[in-house]
Amino acid sequence: MANQRGKFITVEGPEGGGKSTQIVHLRRFLESTGKCVVSTREPGGTPLSESIRALLLDKTIDSMGTDTELLMMFAARAEHIRQVIEPALRGGQWVVCDRFTDATYAYQGGGRGLPDERIESIESWVQGQLRPDMTLILDLPVSVGLQRAVARGEVDRFELEDEQFFHRVRKKYLERARSAPQRYRIIDASRSLEQVRESVIASITLLI
Repeated sequence: MANQRGKFITVEGPEGGGKSTQIVHLRRFLESTGKCVVSTREPGGTPLSESIRALLLDKTIDSMGTDTELLMMFAARAEHIRQVIEPALRGGQWVVCDRFTDATYAYQGGGRGLPDERIESIESWVQGQLRPDMTLILDLPVSVGLQRAVARGEVDRFELEDEQFFHRVRKKYLERARSAPQRYRIIDASRSLEQVRESVIASITLLI
């Protein structure tokens, strides 16, 4: 009998939300329920996509066009879907991804000001019908998130943007969450790691 298709979970949010930490806990929880889990990230997830990621985050590049940035994001995503995400889902595995297309709407759309329609057209081309089953948005005030990001160490090209950029990013994330509450869960990431973890697990149990 063919494997039942796995679930696709994405974890999103502005800088400093603690996505990486929560994804580790989420993966452990899902595995404890008997799920086979693939944990991955965007941009990245394949050798080619990781090379594109390095270019996108390279803070020595200060003149990248917004359309160039958008197309590079989706080029990395196309490889990621083809090589990692779709094969895993078809095989019955659950995929937990650190950022996906919502990040493109937030950063290139909200942050850079590209129209949603331009992103939507490439999304349909690259992804077809593929959309996350659930998206967790780890939300927190911009000032708190940036303080956390700086405290982590060296910042990347995006983290060098001014504070207003990140206010626009956060606004777009919240707009998208409000537009489709059946798919999104907004989690207050300004709380303790344990409180955030409990909210993440409570949200995911709705899929199991």
